[in-house]
Amino acid sequence: MALLDGKVGIITGGASGIGAATARVFAREGAKVVLTDIDDAGGSALAEELGGTYLHHDVTEEDGWPAVIAAAERLGRLDIMVANAGIGIMGSAIDMSLKDWRRQMAINVDGVFLSVKYCIPAMRRAGNGGSIIMLSSVAGLRGSAGLAGYSATKGAVRMFAKSMALECAQAGDGVRVNSVHPGVIATPIWTKLPTGSNQPADPYAIAEAIVPLGKAGEASEIADGILYLASGLSSHVTGSELVIDGGMTAGRITRLAG
Repeated sequence: MALLDGKVGIITGGASGIGAATARVFAREGAKVVLTDIDDAGGSALAEELGGTYLHHDVTEEDGWPAVIAAAERLGRLDIMVANAGIGIMGSAIDMSLKDWRRQMAINVDGVFLSVKYCIPAMRRAGNGGSIIMLSSVAGLRGSAGLAGYSATKGAVRMFAKSMALECAQAGDGVRVNSVHPGVIATPIWTKLPTGSNQPADPYAIAEAIVPLGKAGEASEIADGILYLASGLSSHVTGSELVIDGGMTAGRITRLAG
């Protein structure tokens, strides 16, 4: 039997990158998927490919959330929420505009808050528990010069996941909440990061320099971790951090010649 046979999951930011890879893995494992994004072309094409549902949705707009939950419930019941939508804005916090700070915080934190606010009641209505997976980052585990704003949002997601895991455990609703912490992963987010030059950031070159395994991760590798947390394989896991970073948070190494 497939790991997610008969389950229904919502994936925000599902049109590309980690969200799209997760959607493909979920569909392969028997889940019905509801994808949300603001990239209508990419989201619609992927939903058609997978036989899923796509909704245009800005995760920061609360008015749109009831329709997202309703779309999942029409497929049966809501079992899985993957709060994946996010952006990254590089640069010193001193130079960052308040507008950019608030925009990043709204998408990366408010969007996750709203996903939880609306998905938990739906999971409780179904009465079968559920799994909430929040995408954080290694930047939510340690500081990084030039990423203070981004780190602040991802650190917030990390602690929000832990607190909500305890709230759900206290309520006895069977809902598990965990966070995932990718390192340098080759996704489209790198093409959108301002670098101070006309060239986009190269995750492969960055990973070669700073990741102990010497290579960037792929979106599919993060999706496999999300699958674990979404499935019964992690039935006793809640309030935890799944770090998939090629060894970055373990420390640094010196590459030996030859």
